[in-house]
Amino acid sequence: MLSPNSFKSIEEFVSGSLILIDKPLGWTSFDALNKIKGFVKHNLTIPPNEHGHEQRFKIGHAGTLDPLATGLLVICTGRMTKSIDNLQAGEKEYTGTIQFGQITPSFDLETTPEGNFPTSHLTIELLRAAAQELTGAQMQTPPSFSAKQIDGQRAYKAARRGEKIEIPAVAIRVDAFEILSFEENEACFRIACSKGTYIRTLAHDLGRLAKSGAHLSKLRRTQSLPFDVTDAWTVETLLEKLQNMSN
Repeated sequence: MLSPNSFKSIEEFVSGSLILIDKPLGWTSFDALNKIKGFVKHNLTIPPNEHGHEQRFKIGHAGTLDPLATGLLVICTGRMTKSIDNLQAGEKEYTGTIQFGQITPSFDLETTPEGNFPTSHLTIELLRAAAQELTGAQMQTPPSFSAKQIDGQRAYKAARRGEKIEIPAVAIRVDAFEILSFEENEACFRIACSKGTYIRTLAHDLGRLAKSGAHLSKLRRTQSLPFDVTDAWTVETLLEKLQNMSN
């Protein structure tokens, strides 16, 4: 497999590269792509391909991250975009925090926390036992505030209008759900899972199994095998490298 972030020229970057980006908080995955596309359009002269023909810059990502999530975003350019399906099939690893005592309609902080659920009975041992119940192969229903296509529209658009829609469950696999710490009604976790797993749904389900309520308060993707966020660049680092190559 092509080594990530290893391109040696603008031509190599455009014709087919694998880029690992550490997505910042608040950006959508498409924000990251558009930032790169805009830079290429306005700052770079794309060389012709090996046959002397004009090249059109192609770019895509292998696995979406929500705006409230940070971490590893695998980006492909040129001919590498044909490998996106294979690249996004790898197991994912996430870390983050789950807040107990309130739930949200989106299962994370995209929407306002509500309710007042009991928490005095919660212990790290109880949460670890509940997390074990959420490991293994299972069917998971994506949250209504998700990008799933239902009847030709994104589920979150219907949810924001207050409409109730039926979202079919999908097969997922959770290989590890570790509760690393629990203090002041907040649990730190590590999850290893298959693609298509909604971590905020696991957070919501953990609260339900623990006879409380919970929502995802922080999320970071650390791995999308075989890649690790420790090898990722910031978008600014990537653009600086491209600018230096073009000078």
